[in-house]
Amino acid sequence: MPKLRSVSALACSHATTVGFIHKLTARGLVGRREATDRRAVSLQLVKVTVAALVVAAAFPKSSRADEGGTSFWLPGQFANLAAVPGEPGWSLATVYYHGSVGDSGSVAASGEMTAGRFNPTVKLNANATERTDIIFLSPTYTFATRLLGGQLAVGVTGVFGRNAVRLDDARTASQGSISDSLVGIGDLYPIATMRWNAGVNNFTTYLTGDIPVGAYDPNRLAIIGIGHGAIDGGGGYTYFDTKTGHEFSAVAGLTYNFKNPETQYRNGLDFHIDWAASQFLSKHVFVGLVGYYYNQLTNDSGALPIFDGFKSRVAAVGPQIGYLFPIEKMQGYLSLRSYAEFDAANRPSGWNTWLTFSISPAEPETVAAPTRRMVTK
Repeated sequence: MPKLRSVSALACSHATTVGFIHKLTARGLVGRREATDRRAVSLQLVKVTVAALVVAAAFPKSSRADEGGTSFWLPGQFANLAAVPGEPGWSLATVYYHGSVGDSGSVAASGEMTAGRFNPTVKLNANATERTDIIFLSPTYTFATRLLGGQLAVGVTGVFGRNAVRLDDARTASQGSISDSLVGIGDLYPIATMRWNAGVNNFTTYLTGDIPVGAYDPNRLAIIGIGHGAIDGGGGYTYFDTKTGHEFSAVAGLTYNFKNPETQYRNGLDFHIDWAASQFLSKHVFVGLVGYYYNQLTNDSGALPIFDGFKSRVAAVGPQIGYLFPIEKMQGYLSLRSYAEFDAANRPSGWNTWLTFSISPAEPETVAAPTRRMVTK
């Protein structure tokens, strides 16, 4: 799932910078015969050129790596009990996600180039803020028949929400702050998982991807979709002792991104790991910590060589609390977790909160089941 942050056309940012330099030459600001004027204009051109290249190299599509700081993988998707098998049948998870991120300095000013409004007098002390409020709906079917000794589940996630971006103090000679907002649907994300249980040890592997059908415009600051396809796969582990209530989960994966047909830009290979540690205070309530680490392993491609080499990363940690309860013959699950980001590079950062409500088949009651897990998510 994508991090819903501002995305813009690579061609737009590069063409704007290079085009501006060409305009200076065409207007006769270089090559004048007068020695004093030539030196003055040359110095002015060098300053403007260097400033433009610094701006372009610091924050076009390739500067906020993962094309504008937007990755397919939304860190924090996996949390507690990630590898624990569930009960066969249909389940539905509804997630409300709120994200608040910001940029400052040249990284924020890149948003002005992103929207095709670059001006060489843009202030490099710009501040950008972004608010994202989205709903994820994830129906999933878990098969009863074992496959390779494990449990197969397939599902798909749909997205609807609002993304709003504002650039403050990114003022030019003729234009003030820039803002953009968008309400719409996002991309579709199919997923297949396999889970195995061996006492307190649980293992999982997954394969997911992006079908780019969401609201996306390379010339806008606000977007819901990411504009390109992607494939992501990985595996994880959960330690869960029903006697003590101790639980720890970690899931790692890699993302391969396809080229964005709108911008001819391709994100690099991304690595991510989500983790969670919790303590069940009873059969129904747990508390703990959650976190994630995201790191781009290879360079983006599609930019001029001078702009290559940018990679993004971010880490986060925060608290979580959860509650499990019966709903007739089903089981309800409600959790709240929040992440504070740090160590960000070439990517907006801030904090985000996840409120999850899911309904799934309840575990059949038995007379005695000392080895069965305490809860099912």
